[in-house]
Amino acid sequence: MISAVNLTRHTTVAAEIEPAHSLWAKFMGLMGRATLPPSTGLWLPGTNAIHMMFMRFAIDCIFLSRPDPEGRRVVSVRRGLRPWIGVVWFARGADGVLELPVGTLDSTGTQVGDLVRLEEIE
Repeated sequence: MISAVNLTRHTTVAAEIEPAHSLWAKFMGLMGRATLPPSTGLWLPGTNAIHMMFMRFAIDCIFLSRPDPEGRRVVSVRRGLRPWIGVVWFARGADGVLELPVGTLDSTGTQVGDLVRLEEIE
């Protein structure tokens, strides 16, 4: 499990994020789940595009750059992606995507250019 902290805004983006490291986990993503509880999410490393097919609920997404010593830069954000809208095409410079509950972007103030750190939690 990991957490995500927006170092620019001094906010916790999500306290409990499940990493999807395998190809199967990335393919499945949040499909089949009924909801995504507050302050949780899914981390899709090495990804620069997602789809919303077979989803049951809307999500917010943060596309992050490759890591540097301080963290990862937000290269794109998508608010309230509706289920079944298809593919969210290529986010230039992205090397991973955080899928989060709707409202997370607004409640944390996260925007393009912010620095986000992903941290391992026990």
